[in-house]
Amino acid sequence: MRKITIIGAGMMGSALAFPAAENGNEVHIVGTCLDDEIIDGYIKTGKHEKFCRPFPENVKFHYFKDWEEVVKGSDFVIGGVSSFGVDWFLEEILTKLDPAIPVLSVTKGLRATEDGSLLSYPGYWISELAKRGIHRDVCAVGGPCTSYELVFMDPTEVGFCGKDNKALRMMKEAMQRPYYHISLTNDVIGLESAVALKNAFAMAVTLAVGLNTRWHGEDEPQHYNSQAGTFSQAVRETHALMQLQGGTFESECIGLGDLYVTIFSGRTRRCGVLMGQGLDYDQVTEALAGITLESLVITRIMGQAIRRKAELGLVDLKDFPLLMHIVDILDKGKADADMPWEAFTYEALSPAND
Repeated sequence: MRKITIIGAGMMGSALAFPAAENGNEVHIVGTCLDDEIIDGYIKTGKHEKFCRPFPENVKFHYFKDWEEVVKGSDFVIGGVSSFGVDWFLEEILTKLDPAIPVLSVTKGLRATEDGSLLSYPGYWISELAKRGIHRDVCAVGGPCTSYELVFMDPTEVGFCGKDNKALRMMKEAMQRPYYHISLTNDVIGLESAVALKNAFAMAVTLAVGLNTRWHGEDEPQHYNSQAGTFSQAVRETHALMQLQGGTFESECIGLGDLYVTIFSGRTRRCGVLMGQGLDYDQVTEALAGITLESLVITRIMGQAIRRKAELGLVDLKDFPLLMHIVDILDKGKADADMPWEAFTYEALSPAND
């Protein structure tokens, strides 16, 4: 039995308490400084309102003020904050946590640098900690996994990434279940890039769903040619970006699986559909008020990075028409713009056949 402390009472961090606890581990969920009401509910009901079953009995709940005492003796910590809490997690947790305690992050996203490079959150944390003389690895989880389906025990395939093989194997042993299957990789930048990139491209594919509604009305059945066309272009652009990031084929596959599940569920799908129906950025955020819209932030960061690389002559924006179309909608309010369909076509012809 191991002791596992989850910091952050968001849906994915909370969902991971289920496989961890079902393996007989001692599991603690510690809310962030913004999670007191969530922890109140957990203590009162033993259940997340959006999960189909209560937490196992060996999951305990704690307020943030007690985190340093709770985390003592943990075999590893799961960081369950959203991308908006990246710097908070660095300052309040990673700078104070015993470097000997491994960390597994569920946070999805990328940071852009001055030269347009995209840095993973583990890479960002490791770099910032090193500047303070703190040396640690940060592992991460990525893959096609929605929190409520994980709790439902729907068979799920994910990847754990990091540079510490011993820590990765220990985490897998503690977390794997008959319904939760874990691959291990040292390709941190590849896996973290793949599962972040999917946000922009899931919005792009579901934009076609919204366009269909705008063109034909709410009662018209979904049309799949347009969705398939944008999906093909999303795969093409994902591959190009993964090559820029130096990611492996295996990580790319996990990212495409994550793209698939995101197209069919959750907040990112709703964003894409609403934009396709004609709403601009401000209208989308108003319509989804109270919902954390990480995908919009991640997409803008990707767009800024690719534009910077284009300015430096490192990429051609013509190779990313789908990504840049979504970024233009977010940045310039092109809510009524149709998809740039013809930009998705190409010629792969041999001159010998002319």
